[in-house]
Amino acid sequence: MLKAYQYNQLSHSDLQELIQRNSDSDDQVKEIVEGIIERVRLEGDAALKSFALQFDGTELDHLAVEKEEIALLATTLPDFQQEALRTAFTNIHKFHLAQLRKEEAVETMEGVNCWREMRAIERVGLYIPGGTAVLPSTFLMLGIPARLAGCKEIIVCSPARQGRLNAAIAYCAQLLNIDRIFLTGGAQAIAAMAYGTESISKVDKIFGPGNQFVTKAKTIIQSSTQTAIDMPAGPSEVLVIADDTANPTFIAADLLAQAEHGIDSQVVLVSTSGEMVENVKKEMEKQLPLLPRCEIAAKAIANSYAVILSSLSEAMDFSNLYAPEHLILATDNWQQITGKIVNAGSVFLGHLTPESVGDYASGTNHTLPTSSYARSYSGVSVDSFVKKITFQHITEIGIKNLGPTVEILADLEGLQAHKNAVTVRLNKIDN
Repeated sequence: MLKAYQYNQLSHSDLQELIQRNSDSDDQVKEIVEGIIERVRLEGDAALKSFALQFDGTELDHLAVEKEEIALLATTLPDFQQEALRTAFTNIHKFHLAQLRKEEAVETMEGVNCWREMRAIERVGLYIPGGTAVLPSTFLMLGIPARLAGCKEIIVCSPARQGRLNAAIAYCAQLLNIDRIFLTGGAQAIAAMAYGTESISKVDKIFGPGNQFVTKAKTIIQSSTQTAIDMPAGPSEVLVIADDTANPTFIAADLLAQAEHGIDSQVVLVSTSGEMVENVKKEMEKQLPLLPRCEIAAKAIANSYAVILSSLSEAMDFSNLYAPEHLILATDNWQQITGKIVNAGSVFLGHLTPESVGDYASGTNHTLPTSSYARSYSGVSVDSFVKKITFQHITEIGIKNLGPTVEILADLEGLQAHKNAVTVRLNKIDN
């Protein structure tokens, strides 16, 4: 069960070691992923079919599932599951639709007008995990903002399960008006979208969470190709801050919910109460054996821990250092500490807001930065699927007002042609 540490007994080096996760110090993951990427780059579809057999146990005659088969599969999904996915779709769509805001032009000085306009990224790739668990919710989280942004081409990759596409994934494809899904997963799917194959088009940006192999593939792709990524997203993690007002049953359930994602997930309990930590551990021992994925959760918990400290202020200090993907504030006093949050992917406030609601249907996006990348990345939004292009228009009054300043600055930097581009215009106006 959870190892527990006293915050005031941890040295700086101890803290740095605690917050480190999913490191690849011996480069084993990197070497495996580089080999996969190279094979896909050289062999294309043949490599994807080979990896499907090797990793998914599926012999593929064709990589793509087309519109007719998607429609047929979608009809096999039970009505109550269809309704749940429609509710999630509605809430996610409503939240992301509000992000489409036109910016006003700014007159920085008389006659000088500047503004920004959004343009969709033309070709995007969505990776929908399907290893130990199929995640149709991720399809909605990525597909909805992609559609709202207006991306012209949306490539979707998700591995086959028992040799076929999952019915819930097919139903989401219909909600999103997507007519083709490629049955490939893992690092090989990332490589296929980055380089292109005979069947899969090269994309401009890749989105989606995954295990450490998928995340490593994304980081390698970003540094070695012209294909961008949303962020390093995975394996998953949660940090729960709990004081003596928290409910240990709720906390245990929240920690186990995240632990069941995968054996490389991590859950962290940060508490002002040693008694609370012990009560949560007892609750976890009760709840864990009841879970179908208890073996996976148990392995994740073995790589997890609790930290006991003296105040909520100290708890926030540790949380900001850890920079969690998901942060739960399980305290009556959450309103007093939200302003101190600096680094977090998504935050869940109070005792009745489990992280699960954000994973599925509250409306916020669950594709979030992990492994401390919340220090520098935001979660996926409509903004992730667009570029912001700046515009400026200078009138005759504007060039007269601004031109002399630009001439002086260009002269200061020794760039005579820059200065001249202004001077010839000023001379034309004066004459």
